[in-house]
Amino acid sequence: MTLAPVAILLFGIAIGIPVAFAIGMAGLSFFLISGAMPPELFVQRIVAVTHSFPLLAVPLFVMTGVMMNFAGITSRMMGFAESMTGHWKGGLAQVNVLLSTLLGGVSGSANADAAMQSKVLVPEMTKRGYDPAFSTAVTAASSIISVIIPPGIGLVLYGFMGDVSIGRLFLAGIIPGIVICAAMMGAVAIQSRRLGLQPAYSAPMPWAERGRAFAAAFWALMVPVGIVGGIRFGFFTPTEAGAMAVLFATIIGIYYGELKLRHVRPILEQTMQATAVILLIICTASAFGFYMTWEQIPTAIANAMLALTENPILLLLLINLLLIIAGMFIEGSATIILLTPILVPVIMKVGIDPVHFGIVMVFNLTVAGVTPPLGTLMFTTCAITGVSIAKFIKASVPFYIVLFGMLMVLSFVPQLSLWLPNASIK
Repeated sequence: MTLAPVAILLFGIAIGIPVAFAIGMAGLSFFLISGAMPPELFVQRIVAVTHSFPLLAVPLFVMTGVMMNFAGITSRMMGFAESMTGHWKGGLAQVNVLLSTLLGGVSGSANADAAMQSKVLVPEMTKRGYDPAFSTAVTAASSIISVIIPPGIGLVLYGFMGDVSIGRLFLAGIIPGIVICAAMMGAVAIQSRRLGLQPAYSAPMPWAERGRAFAAAFWALMVPVGIVGGIRFGFFTPTEAGAMAVLFATIIGIYYGELKLRHVRPILEQTMQATAVILLIICTASAFGFYMTWEQIPTAIANAMLALTENPILLLLLINLLLIIAGMFIEGSATIILLTPILVPVIMKVGIDPVHFGIVMVFNLTVAGVTPPLGTLMFTTCAITGVSIAKFIKASVPFYIVLFGMLMVLSFVPQLSLWLPNASIK
């Protein structure tokens, strides 16, 4: 078994080569070094994976999120969130958390959610006297919720790479997403009292005003409901759900009069840019995956892990530690693509449900995005808000405690993830 491609991959990432190119270089090196097969097969492996029907869900859900921003849905959802929580201590921080949960059913991307709220909500929080480091930490930590609430793109990638039902994964993310939201809002409440943060409103907003805010955001709130319901009752597949979400976003934008013909080009450009990054990683990972399969590396890693322990609890602890370390250095989507084919066979051998493990894995790798040294969510939010990494880390400590605590809860209380998917097949 040659480990030269693995060494090339790690070296490429270490010196700052973009992950997709590092994976591609590592995969190509195997075909050039081994001599066991023609290098042309490298290109074939890259192209073949693009023919997968489930992967079509990725650009469709990305486009849905982009279209929602142009359609003015994001601002309406923020208005609804503020009407419900603006009178609490640290009201805008609570709005931040609740908005991340609501946007999870629209964008499905933690990076997109973090970037949007850093531009829109953090400046408003700063104007009202919130510490910029605290505001940035809340934004980055709460954006993690959006990967768990369907239709999270990470869940689509995990389902594709691990041959796991994407529809069941979407159902599995609903309750954990709500629980994480509640835990984050509790942490914000405690920190708001400690820091002496004031509510956005001196009194609760009248229910009539809340009703109007809800009505304005109603159709956007129906997107995740329609996606999950349509998949659950067999009206469409997860991939077709992406197309329906795009259609729904278009109708909403036209109905509100904010989606214009001039928006078509920027919507397509932003969708293609985001999709190209993800699919380039998937394509190069396909070639690298061929190398790992040929050299039987997943089997060797599985046997090594099972040799250490076959206890499901200890194995989950070991895998969680591995994922946290990997997620600190490699972007979450790339890690999902690389490690899912290796880890799914391991957890299935000890009886861990792959749907439950999918929620744990996606959440774990996204939590790593807010931790040093190379957390992508940390860098995204700090770059936009201008907060130093040191101040961000200090302000994030209470949220680290909550997030890692929730990771343990999701890991060892599988019914949080499995109750809805199992109930749906009875």
